[in-house]
Amino acid sequence: MIIRLLSAALAAGFLAAAVVTGLELTLTSPLIVAAERYERKEPTHQAKIGLPIVLAHAGHDHAAPDAAPEWQPGEGLPRMAFTALATLVGGVGYALLLGAVMLACGRDPTPQVGLAFAVAGFASVALAPGLGLPPELPGSEAAPLAARQLWWVMTAAATGMGLYLIGIRRSLIAILGGLVLIVAPHAVGAPPAPEGASELPAALAAQFAARSLAISFVFWMLIGLGLGWAWQAFSREAAAGSARV
Repeated sequence: MIIRLLSAALAAGFLAAAVVTGLELTLTSPLIVAAERYERKEPTHQAKIGLPIVLAHAGHDHAAPDAAPEWQPGEGLPRMAFTALATLVGGVGYALLLGAVMLACGRDPTPQVGLAFAVAGFASVALAPGLGLPPELPGSEAAPLAARQLWWVMTAAATGMGLYLIGIRRSLIAILGGLVLIVAPHAVGAPPAPEGASELPAALAAQFAARSLAISFVFWMLIGLGLGWAWQAFSREAAAGSARV
């Protein structure tokens, strides 16, 4: 079963990464290139030559002026390759997690079940955290990284547990507890961004957040469908092999 789960996760991760990398490079990378001009206060070489090839979700670190520059992949093909690699690693990891959760909940991974669990995964990891901490462009004002990471983990875990209680347990007490868990992180509130005068246009930031969430939704749906399809395909092969023996 472990080998079958790993194989299905790899297949689903490759499928999702192949599609989503193209979407990232087409829809969000040009917005990051535009935002970097505001962050650096001058046009970048990449922007001058019009290459829309960057890490799709590259962030900004608010580092001190005298801090050593962090390593970054080079412009062009290296950044494109690292975007694809990061998407692939994320896709395989999420597929593995999704399959493990389905099996732990006693569900046989099929495309239909995979889609249902993928919706829950998207809501837990992307949508709910994004309500308080929307995807950010370079140059955006943001709270300290540690505070944002803590709130993100708390929100993702509480939302996932809440959806489990509502969708799997389904008793009245479980549903009420699940609703409390889903709402609690938002009642506490995400760490606020400091007051600042970012020159980043609000429309550009809003467009990036919307596109990022839409791409994340496609990502999760492909993972769910691919995992269910691959699991059933590998199961049929295993059954056929046992019959021949």
